[in-house]
Amino acid sequence: MSFGQGGPSWGPGGTQTPDWAALADESAARSRRKKWLMIGGGVLATAAVGAIVATAVISTNKGNSSTGSGKNASELPAPSDLPTNTAEPEPSFSSVAPLPPPDPKDYISDVKKDKAPITVDAFFPGRKLTMGDRVYAKGATQQTKNCAATTKGALGSILVNNGCDQVIRATYSKDGVAVTVGLAVFETEAQAKKAAQQSSGSIATLSGAGVPAFCPAGSVCRRTANSYGRYAYFAISGFTSGKNITKADQNAFATGDDLTNFTFRQIRHRGELQASAAATAPVG
Repeated sequence: MSFGQGGPSWGPGGTQTPDWAALADESAARSRRKKWLMIGGGVLATAAVGAIVATAVISTNKGNSSTGSGKNASELPAPSDLPTNTAEPEPSFSSVAPLPPPDPKDYISDVKKDKAPITVDAFFPGRKLTMGDRVYAKGATQQTKNCAATTKGALGSILVNNGCDQVIRATYSKDGVAVTVGLAVFETEAQAKKAAQQSSGSIATLSGAGVPAFCPAGSVCRRTANSYGRYAYFAISGFTSGKNITKADQNAFATGDDLTNFTFRQIRHRGELQASAAATAPVG
């Protein structure tokens, strides 16, 4: 008697005694098939995991190919580990503001600061004066502490009443026009300014050194008065021929303007020199 395929096999003689040897062989075969199936599945799973890891490494290396370090992606520092302060150090500045430069006018506004020598050459140097394309010959000069003696009319008493210390005069001429500038020195800016504002009469002309007498009594000449710092300066312009100046005589006006502008610049320059010296002087 036999069963279908896969059933137990009985031995010969129909004794219905199982063929134990055949059954053992059949069980061993089933075990071997199961074992090979498990090994094969494990190999396939391992191969799949390896492929996934290899793909991840390749992808990561592609993303970091620009580093040129030769390291795997897993060896590179994480973004959070990279230094964040890559800027160069910024310069530092003192919180103490520097002192402002000295004001040049301060040094020509008060006798306590205005220590430079007061001489003719300090204000009217050289033998001639050039203003643009105009050249003026320098005539006579004078420096005196008798302020009133350098004036005409009421100007003398005005200078004295406001505390005039001294007056420097200088004369220049060109093309028949002469100008005398009188520079009056005071102790303070307020005194000089007041003397210029009260001006009446004029500075007296100073002839000689190639310049004849000009602006005689009764003639019409141009007179001006100004001040800067502790200096007041007065000018009188006229023809050396003795004729009167009119508004049409622009050449005579230009000569007077040149000389008063030059005097102003000399006073200002005096302040600039002293301010510069004070700024560069060693401390202590």
